Amino acid sequence: MMERNFLPGTQIEIINDIERGRFKHVLFDFDGTISLLREGWQRIMGPVCVEMICGQHAPTPEIVREVEEMIDETTGIQTIFQMQRLVEMVRAHGLVPEEQIKDAAGYKEIYNDRLMVPVRDRIARLQKGELTLDDVTVRGVREFLRLMAEKGVAMYVFSGTDRDDVRNEAGVVGVADCFQEIWGAVPSIEEYSKEKVIREIIAAHDLHGTEVLAIGDGPVELRNVKEHGGVALGVASDEKRGHGWDMHKRERLLRAGADILVPDFGEAQALVDYLFPR
Repeated sequence: MMERNFLPGTQIEIINDIERGRFKHVLFDFDGTISLLREGWQRIMGPVCVEMICGQHAPTPEIVREVEEMIDETTGIQTIFQMQRLVEMVRAHGLVPEEQIKDAAGYKEIYNDRLMVPVRDRIARLQKGELTLDDVTVRGVREFLRLMAEKGVAMYVFSGTDRDDVRNEAGVVGVADCFQEIWGAVPSIEEYSKEKVIREIIAAHDLHGTEVLAIGDGPVELRNVKEHGGVALGVASDEKRGHGWDMHKRERLLRAGADILVPDFGEAQALVDYLFPR
């Protein structure tokens, strides 16, 4: 394994030497980067996809692996696009009669209904005081947002989750006020994508390269910002614990072109000092 390059005395991993201190607009993914309310969504989406592909047939290890790979490479994209991929996979395997195959919206509804069971449970436990805000957010993220706000940068959320849900959940975990705008998926696929948001922000504010920073735990947002000459900060956090490295996630973010990698925001001050050198 190659030697890893950390900022001295920290877990902040420097992959590429980038121009720092010019950031004006910062785009955050939401689930797994800020919020842990949807932790485990992959463990719900995976079985839903396998079940839809197999119908009445027993799943095979090959189908399970194919689904895992699809979820892995599409993390961060709108859910409806993942469900479009599912429709293609259901057809390709031919185990389900054509008249029983749903469209992407139909599969999304099944998945969402199952996902919202644990999400609503966590929100209820938070409201009853059984969970704290620290239990439902990635370690140190609220402090990081506060420090970034002091730098005067404009901050946004762009998520693959439905917009109304993201806005509601940002309020639940106490971060909604940190952002100029919270974007999420809307019914019209053409209207919203992470790539479109990045393009429009760059155009509207006449931004150049390293004035834009994307922070996320999925490959989609990092690749999108890199294509526009921006900087990519990958959050390779173990969502089950809410902190510490998830090495599988780290590999995925490296492949997506991350310039900086962190396991969480536990070293918020050191990270902000690195992004904005004195």
